[in-house]
Amino acid sequence: MAKLVLFNKPFRVLSQFRPSGDKQTLAAFFDDQSLRVAGRLDFDSEGLLLLTDDGMLAQRITHPNYKAAKTYWAQVEGCPDEHALRPLRDGIALNDGPTLPASAELIDEPPGLWARNPPIRFRAQIPTHWLSLTLSEGRNRQVRRMTAAIGFPTLRLIRCRVGDWQLNSLQPGESQHLSV
Repeated sequence: MAKLVLFNKPFRVLSQFRPSGDKQTLAAFFDDQSLRVAGRLDFDSEGLLLLTDDGMLAQRITHPNYKAAKTYWAQVEGCPDEHALRPLRDGIALNDGPTLPASAELIDEPPGLWARNPPIRFRAQIPTHWLSLTLSEGRNRQVRRMTAAIGFPTLRLIRCRVGDWQLNSLQPGESQHLSV
């Protein structure tokens, strides 16, 4: 049986075990030498990160040929309307080529959402709204680049689902261990 760990990666934690200057890494949360990260999540992004001791499972989770859907909650600056979301749904041109179509919906703030430390910047004159975005590809900082391309920069980004696995009620720094 393979180990699979669902981990709620906190803000400003690197998705790696090896030290990197003064930045916090996964080594602060795990001492199991057999675990490997299955995918990436940026230093300034939060949420579901999968770790496993099974190379084939990691391959199925991360390789673009498998197109594992990843769902993100993005708090964006401004208020995108249906017209603004259309390019995300159709595929949008980025500097490294067009994206595949994504599911993009305006949502209420996710229930049970934890406070971020430090909090996002607050501007009284500029509202923020939440989007749910589901992608089947995973380019570097893709969600942030997509929302910026339509004029609504991402202020906070949380991955809540990868394939069949969901963040559910895990709080930052908490993990759930599964056998698959």
